[in-house]
Formats: sequence, C-alpha cells, structure tokens
Amino acid sequence: MALGEAQSQRLVGLFVLGCLLFSYPLLALFNVGGTVFGVPLLYAWLFGAWTVLIALMALAATRSG
Repeated sequence: MALGEAQSQRLVGLFVLGCLLFSYPLLALFNVGGTVFGVPLLYAWLFGAWTVLIALMALAATRSG
C-alpha cells in the first residue's frame, strides 16, 4: 500500500512534532518536583505526549486524502 503525498506530509509533520515534544528544552520545563495524580510531572508529560502522538499517527494513517 503506497502512501499518498498528503498522507506522507502529515506523517513527516508528526515526526517533527515528536522531535520537538521530546527535545531537551521542553523536557527540562517538566523536570520539576511536581506530581500529577501521584505521578512525577516529567513521566506524565512523556507518556501523555507519546499517547497523543500515537493517536495522531493513527488518525493520519487511516484518514483518506
């Protein structure tokens, strides 16, 4: 199954978004002593951003052009 031009552009954009979300400057903002529902803020950010990226990739992969 070949990817369409628009679909491949969306996936490349999501890759760049993932690189930005997991870059050091942004991760350093969440590396503080706070917690979210008992989970350290950095771990909550990592798993939350990871979940959002997976959902967006699934949406981009199944969406027809």
